[in-house]
Amino acid sequence: MTGVSRRELGLGLGAAALGSTLGGMAPAQTQVDGTRAAAGDLTFPPGFLWGCATASYQIEGAAKEDGRGPTVWDVFSHTPGRVANGATGDVACDSYHRYPEDIALLKALGVKAYRFSIAWSRIFPEGRGKPNQKGVDYYNRLVDGLLEAGIAPHVTMFHWDLPAALPGGWQNRDTAYAFGDYAAAMAGRLSDRVKDFMTVNELVCFTDLGYLVGGKAPGLKLSQKEANQVRHHGVLAHGLGVQAIRANAKAGTQVGLAENPSIYVPAIETPEHIEAAKKAVRDSNAMFLTAIMEGRYLESYLTAQGADAPKVQEGDMKLIGAPLDFLSINVYTGKMVRADPSSPQGYAILPTPREAPRMPSKWLYLTPEVIYWGLRSISELWRPKALYISENGCSADDKVSADGKVYDTDRVMYLRNYMTHLQRAAREELPIKGYFVWSLMDNFEWEDGYTKLFGIHHVDFKTQKRTPKLSADWYRELVRTNRLV
Repeated sequence: MTGVSRRELGLGLGAAALGSTLGGMAPAQTQVDGTRAAAGDLTFPPGFLWGCATASYQIEGAAKEDGRGPTVWDVFSHTPGRVANGATGDVACDSYHRYPEDIALLKALGVKAYRFSIAWSRIFPEGRGKPNQKGVDYYNRLVDGLLEAGIAPHVTMFHWDLPAALPGGWQNRDTAYAFGDYAAAMAGRLSDRVKDFMTVNELVCFTDLGYLVGGKAPGLKLSQKEANQVRHHGVLAHGLGVQAIRANAKAGTQVGLAENPSIYVPAIETPEHIEAAKKAVRDSNAMFLTAIMEGRYLESYLTAQGADAPKVQEGDMKLIGAPLDFLSINVYTGKMVRADPSSPQGYAILPTPREAPRMPSKWLYLTPEVIYWGLRSISELWRPKALYISENGCSADDKVSADGKVYDTDRVMYLRNYMTHLQRAAREELPIKGYFVWSLMDNFEWEDGYTKLFGIHHVDFKTQKRTPKLSADWYRELVRTNRLV
């Protein structure tokens, strides 16, 4: 799950969002490109892939079992004052032992895909070396159980839980090569059954937020120059991961990544504002997604960093820019942009009103249009072969009612509005192939511990009982009908 990040936070409720929020789209709507949407057509394309997402440290628990080595998040969460209420992922949802129950939840929803991450330190307790067979066996059991239930596994190789034993962490260029070795090992072992791999999850969160801001593991506050080098090692790890997976996986394997780019919504849907939003996406993601999709750092980024620009070795950018089979993006919130010919960049990012509606997580402003504009801007900028929403969802202050149920109407409201704009992207034939809701169940929400709940299933962390929320019922119906109802 994502947390507070470089994402530009904002409301972004333009005319189109207002219409959907207040009662759905008009019977027919003229799009920006001049085409006309079919009246009342709220279906998704045949074969659209619906799924759920989780991450290893957030759900697995079993922190010291079967040879798993400590991670930077084990160290961070056990450091007093780092995580709300002193919470840790030591037990979390105990999915390491209860994964059959979680597969049953997925099957009951009717989803056909499950995105999960592998705990690197279960495979290589020291970060590299000889694979730990007990760790490999766990993921073999999980994959086999999913396939038996008719659910396709979508594997993320790294979702922030870096083995603590790796010297220097992401400050050390060698960590990127260790990641490549780990990705090669797991691709070789799983690709006979797993056909979709993502290298890393949310570069900004394990680089900037871990090494510059310090709010996430390992909790460092480095100089900008040092942080820029960490960024480079992060995208280099992605590139080495792509190379390793392609070299070791069985034929037919698809490779991408799960990134949370800064996304901007045009203030008004006119050509000049749309172009401004698209340019803002390219500029603001220069150190991460833009570098990956273009195989180079923008001159504007390097000039702005000056002497702090990252050191790039020969061949790095070719690795970083390796072609992808698909691109997955995590979308939660965004900010509004307007064209501004008087500014050097040609646009202005509008401030988020303090009173703008948001969900309980302080960074999560309600911005339903962002899911459409993220897909559209990225599609027009870089023409990826296929796009997925690898995460979308929201925190809510869920309470169990007297009848034992959880009526998370605020999450249903959030999902319904975001799905309206996802459906617009599908209707306009952007290459969106699937959607993974975050998250299958309540879990460890990083520095917020267990105070922010994102699941569509309630988890009683004392008994580990899973209970479907109203949002799970809503999502099940969306999956069943493949349309907004």
